[in-house]
Amino acid sequence: MRETLNAAIRAELERAVADGRLALDVLPNVSVERPRDPSHGDWATSIALVSSKAAGAPPREIAEMLAAGLRERLAGVATAIEVAGPGFINIRLARDVVADVVERVRSLGDAYGAGARSGRRVQVEFVSANPVGPMHVGHGRWAALGDSIARILEHAGDTVEREFYINDAGVQMDMFAASVSARYLELAGHEAAFPEDGYRGAYVTDIAREILDAEGPCWADASAAEREAHFKEQAYAQVLMHLTRVLHGMGVDFDVWFSERTLHAPGTDGGPAAIERGIARLKEAGYLFEHEGALWFRSTDFGDDKDRVLKKADGSYTYFAADVAYHADKFDRGLDLVIDIWGADHHGYVKRMESAVAALGHPGQLEVIIGQLVNLFRNGEVVRMSKRTGEMVTFEDLLDEVGADAARYFFLRRSTDQPLDFDIGLAKERSSDNPVYYVQYAHARICSILRKSAGADTTDESVDVAAVGSQTSADSAALALLGSEPGTLAGDAELGLLRKLAEFPEVVEVAARQRAPHKLTTYAEELASAFHQFYTHCQVVVDDPALRAARLALADASRIVLARALGLLGVSAPQRM
Repeated sequence: MRETLNAAIRAELERAVADGRLALDVLPNVSVERPRDPSHGDWATSIALVSSKAAGAPPREIAEMLAAGLRERLAGVATAIEVAGPGFINIRLARDVVADVVERVRSLGDAYGAGARSGRRVQVEFVSANPVGPMHVGHGRWAALGDSIARILEHAGDTVEREFYINDAGVQMDMFAASVSARYLELAGHEAAFPEDGYRGAYVTDIAREILDAEGPCWADASAAEREAHFKEQAYAQVLMHLTRVLHGMGVDFDVWFSERTLHAPGTDGGPAAIERGIARLKEAGYLFEHEGALWFRSTDFGDDKDRVLKKADGSYTYFAADVAYHADKFDRGLDLVIDIWGADHHGYVKRMESAVAALGHPGQLEVIIGQLVNLFRNGEVVRMSKRTGEMVTFEDLLDEVGADAARYFFLRRSTDQPLDFDIGLAKERSSDNPVYYVQYAHARICSILRKSAGADTTDESVDVAAVGSQTSADSAALALLGSEPGTLAGDAELGLLRKLAEFPEVVEVAARQRAPHKLTTYAEELASAFHQFYTHCQVVVDDPALRAARLALADASRIVLARALGLLGVSAPQRM
């Protein structure tokens, strides 16, 4: 419908220019939007205000002229086209046009709101933690965000790859191995000096105990270097398995787990490592220079505030050099767009990485999203420590307490650029105050209605609700009954629900373009509210067969869209609660 209205307005502008009523050398972009206040109609445009200065005419005068033509052009589609305020044009659609959304939703099912296949290959890289211990709750937010963005982009038409970058090279891994080694020696009855900057969590002792139980105390007599080299691999494997399991428990699975170590390993043909090849590409492009024995990237050529070191004077590579090689590898795989989700502490790193990608020949093809931190609360009180361990609350602790659905939904309710206050007590509530419970309950209520309409026990989970919904038929005449009583509460409730269903494709499109899953949580809550209003004021299973069929079809369409919205968030749509 947006395209239909835009085309009509554009055609009316062209006609006004052609016959001399409007003096415009260049037509402005035409766009209709949903009014914030539903009483203003289904759609609105500010095209008259946008055109006023160039046309040298008052915006309201232009709006009146365009509205007159649109009333004729959109006869049968719109019942009212009105000029409001300084020059807005408000459009109210015919009731049968609004009701048509029911047929569209039910015929398309999960494909409702989906975009055409774009052919674009997108990678979303997220979480990407050091494999030296459990994930914190911030990682959980980035996991939910990255996976939901991937789901939304897939629905919008892209082919999406999910990737986890394993930071398994560098001093963190060595320190982790030394920490496990020290705990192993203690458990084996030996004195051990614990590293000053070592990892002190209880999980380190747990890993050491597992190694001791599996392999015995034999490693106590080995040299420190030999013992730590062995323990590094053992501990690394255990933590990686833990990360995979916890993320899978939240419904997050990766297509690629990319090891940082591979960037430093010799090429398959014995040639230079990937990190050396990446630097060579920047050198060939003319963006490197030497200064005081170090090798620098001239990132200021791309708007960075200063140039960046790739190779230090002592011959060691910087983390940035590894990231250059990593992103070179990404684009060598034929990706069209790379989206990286980083923590808030990486904000100052964005410009240099964008510069490197541009220098590698892919300007504008890297997008970095900065995920802000999570503050935990329990019924208004700040939570910093786990009751179970007395240590920092981990992502796994939170999942165990509130469940995957609540965790994902709460993580996604706020814009990425805002810190998130996560109330554990609210996330566990089974009441309408809990937003995820409120939305899921709307879906479960519809399933109960459909079971009842089929003459089944409303709590019988063996009933295939989707099959019942699809068997509920309503012809166009019946659907036209929806909202057929202007000015009555029943008509308003039905029309409100219909209009909200019609918004879904636009919401998905905006969420995909802005990488903003929180648009879908807001929409899901609004749709649930619209359905609850409809349910409160409109009896669904009535004696009138036409009205019954129409309202059941509307309920079924609401079920489909609620489930689709929740699915794009990675949240389940239960049939019974």
